[in-house]
Amino acid sequence: MTRSPFDCTDKVAVVTGGSGVLGGSIAAGLAAVGARVALLGRRRDAAESRAVSLRASGADVITLQADVLDVDQLRAARDALLGQWGSVDILINAAGGNVQRARTDRSSVFEMPMDAYREVIDLNLHGSVIPTMVFGEVMARQGKGSIVNISSMAAIQALSGVPGYSIAKAGIDNFTRWMAVEMAMKHSAGIRVNAIAPGFFVSEQNRAVLLTPDGGYTERAQKIIAKTPMGRFGSAEELNGAVQWLCSDAASFVTGVVIPIDGGFSVYSGV
Repeated sequence: MTRSPFDCTDKVAVVTGGSGVLGGSIAAGLAAVGARVALLGRRRDAAESRAVSLRASGADVITLQADVLDVDQLRAARDALLGQWGSVDILINAAGGNVQRARTDRSSVFEMPMDAYREVIDLNLHGSVIPTMVFGEVMARQGKGSIVNISSMAAIQALSGVPGYSIAKAGIDNFTRWMAVEMAMKHSAGIRVNAIAPGFFVSEQNRAVLLTPDGGYTERAQKIIAKTPMGRFGSAEELNGAVQWLCSDAASFVTGVVIPIDGGFSVYSGV
């Protein structure tokens, strides 16, 4: 029987932020197409809780404890992974999120605390750059691998209230393109770097911003839905197909792209 080009059987995938809503769903999606998955996060208990549910479905999953901003912790996690599974074939940089103190919804941007701004930049930009340097080095030695970053609608259009997050995600887009060229030209054409740009998905971090206590839409959510041709928020599982494709041999000639998964939000003018 011919193996499907979308199959990821025996590929080793590292998912940072794998205990979160989107990262956890992506991890489950990769496991469903055969990948062995390492969930990486600062809190081992949160990662282990997610791992238990994945193992119950038959997935081969381990957990790695590391802060995505700490090079030494990441190297220790990488070495532990190599000692157990011997390779790194896929890296999903799913760690991220906004910092409430960096929001400017109800204040002037000039009142934004600079320490909060730096925190959101660190988490959402450097929190992908640093793991890429650590785990991507293994791919450079192997001559193969796939890295998928998480961009955002905030990188494409100006979204009110989230300046630091927007700047960081725009950086992710550029880093994705830059690293794609660097890997292919200096190391191996078998190493690909891409990104997905999710539209609006309800998670624990943004629930209060999008939903009222009774489950209705906030004013901000209503504006988002009005500019989304499909007329709804996305479900976490709707990211998985694109990620699986980018990580599989079916996308062997695809690198340096940022794919919107947004229900049409990024292409609709509102008119």
